[in-house]
Amino acid sequence: MRPAWPLWPSRGYPQQIRPVGQTSLRRLRSSLVRPAQSDPSRPTAAVPTETTRISQEEQKDHRAIAFSHDLYALHTSSPGSPLFQPSGTHILQKLQAFLRAQYPSYGFQEVLTPTIYKKSLWEMSGHWDNYEDDMFAVTGRGAQGGHDPEREIGENEEYGLKPMNCPGHCLLFKSQKRSYKDLPLRYADFSPLHRNELSGALSGLTRLRRFHQDDGHIFCRPSQVKNEISQTLDFVRMVYRTFNMGDYKLRLGTRPEQYIGSVDDWDRAEARLKAALQESGQHFDINQGDGAFYGPKIDIILTDANDKDHQTATIQLDFQLPKRFELAYDVPEPEQERTSESKLLGTANVQSETPVLIHRAIFGSLERFLALLIESDAGKWPFWMNPHQLVILTVGKDANVRQRAEEMAKQLASPDARAGPQTLKAHNFMVDCDNTDQSLAKKIFNARRRGYSFYAVVGRRNLEQPHEMQTLDISIGVHPSQQDVQQAIEAFMTSPVPASGSLFDAKSTGTNLTIRQCQELMKDLESRFL
Repeated sequence: MRPAWPLWPSRGYPQQIRPVGQTSLRRLRSSLVRPAQSDPSRPTAAVPTETTRISQEEQKDHRAIAFSHDLYALHTSSPGSPLFQPSGTHILQKLQAFLRAQYPSYGFQEVLTPTIYKKSLWEMSGHWDNYEDDMFAVTGRGAQGGHDPEREIGENEEYGLKPMNCPGHCLLFKSQKRSYKDLPLRYADFSPLHRNELSGALSGLTRLRRFHQDDGHIFCRPSQVKNEISQTLDFVRMVYRTFNMGDYKLRLGTRPEQYIGSVDDWDRAEARLKAALQESGQHFDINQGDGAFYGPKIDIILTDANDKDHQTATIQLDFQLPKRFELAYDVPEPEQERTSESKLLGTANVQSETPVLIHRAIFGSLERFLALLIESDAGKWPFWMNPHQLVILTVGKDANVRQRAEEMAKQLASPDARAGPQTLKAHNFMVDCDNTDQSLAKKIFNARRRGYSFYAVVGRRNLEQPHEMQTLDISIGVHPSQQDVQQAIEAFMTSPVPASGSLFDAKSTGTNLTIRQCQELMKDLESRFL
């Protein structure tokens, strides 16, 4: 069994220009180099040097770890909106790609929706009255923010940046005539969201004003609600096991003081969520008054080492938005549809019924989930997510060795490369080459410090064979579950295991692999999510 990644605290300091904690600045100041001149057009993050170190306390703070690994920057010109570096972007895209790979199995279709909508839409959804303080209002060209009775509705009014995707998905549902045979209809969306959080509440990646959420909405019949919630709970369980997130809490949030809809609708929705949780066999707590303004919810909570809770995934049951948007689907025998759990319907008396809406997110905020991953193992990434997967280290100053190492790096980075356009399923890996004049010991030190999953040594003796027979001396660099990787490699290799019991032990310099073997090994590790 793979060991669970420990979760460390993410303290709620106000946002800084640099992604480091306020208590860390004095300790870091002596080991950081600042730009010689201040340039207001550029982020003012300090530049790390080879001697940069972070303390044990800072190893529990995703901001300091992300800073040392160059994952993202923050700037006062857009508070609460991270600027992701290539490495951080790579990890976020891997999180998205992971979920996209699961969507067909769970019946989700990905959609794209606008970032900005007119005020009248937010009034229809109830967000303008119940969520206005947390929204960004935008004024369009020529708009004065009022309603002119002689002009088309919405032509002369404010706009709002979307804090969530549900109104847009309701518009998609309404854009076509729907039948009960079309349900459940499941939409997924990674569009960026904007929420006007208080400046004092902003903190690294855990509390932002602009973020991405793996937002999903399920439009279903009443008889399908129970199964959809159970399937979503299974989805959450599968994902969190894959990421070794350990135990998580389930909390049922009930009707808040400010809500829309009838008490009867709320009682019915709460009863359905509670029944689904009880059937799942998982322990859950009831958090009175913590539901969304449109419906009750199940929150998935991760707890760090300091007992600080982080809400990540969520499942919300909503009877209100479908009514407000006048969503409908055709169904025979509507009275049976409203009162029975039966899925067998007749063909007479076809009328329209209102669907039930389930809001769901598996990661929740991708940025917040990334913060927990960063802290869980101090930036030691699993191979398939790592922006630094393999580096080739050259021995000596031989020009032929350096040239061949560069060629090997290209072959390993794109093992499926071919002339012309590459296929959409082609494998691509993050492979670098260090052919500087530094000593091999220094190169290995740098490779481990930067967090490479593997490093490969190439010298003159590696080039003595023809190209297809040339080998690399591969060693494991940094990985959160070393033992699992060793076992996977040993299962992959057809050669006998050395007497030491492992291909990569403390005394071994590694094992020899041809380019072809190394390519297949990386594909195998990626497919195992190791």
